[in-house]
Amino acid sequence: MAELAELEDPKTRVVNEKHGDDHGVNLSKLRALAKRLKTQQELASRLWEMDDTAARLLAILICRPKAFERDELDVMLRQARTPKVHDWLVNYVVKKNPHSEELRRAWSADPDPVVASAGWALTTERVAKKPEGLDLAGLLDVIEAEMKDAPDRLQWALNHCLAQIGIEHAEYRTRAIDIGERLEVLKDYPTSPGCTSPFAPIWITEMVRRQHDK
Repeated sequence: MAELAELEDPKTRVVNEKHGDDHGVNLSKLRALAKRLKTQQELASRLWEMDDTAARLLAILICRPKAFERDELDVMLRQARTPKVHDWLVNYVVKKNPHSEELRRAWSADPDPVVASAGWALTTERVAKKPEGLDLAGLLDVIEAEMKDAPDRLQWALNHCLAQIGIEHAEYRTRAIDIGERLEVLKDYPTSPGCTSPFAPIWITEMVRRQHDK
């Protein structure tokens, strides 16, 4: 914890806090520290219990993802209230855990929109990498009904899933683009030069174009 405190930078904290993350540690330096520590599951558990964002990010980097039980991950996700901890926990730990599919189904239907967003992030991963068994038409029905009025984090996750379905599955592409055009979610999102807009119709069209250009 003392070493993490030494890595704290006020300017980094100001930038991070704009995104809802309450820490000021440069992530490259945090990764370097994790690389030095290597995998240490017990230390990771103790760091997580500190209820400190930088400590939890470090815990995620040095833990053993497959070591967690289903209920442990459910509790951890509900404790992970800053966006970066939430995203890293889902992407670096839950996706590599044997309980990920069970958690995906449970979280997607959770009344807490932040928890539900994790379920949809796992669904998006399956749409891209393991779509067998998924009801893609049914997913589009849910997205069409819920995305427009969903809270920010859940809306972003639903939109990502919509785009992924359109990008990866040509038979649903027209419908995915149509849903995006009608709902207009993230249509006016500010996009830096050279970056692709998160507005689903633009995102889908651009990614499909790139695939064809390869």
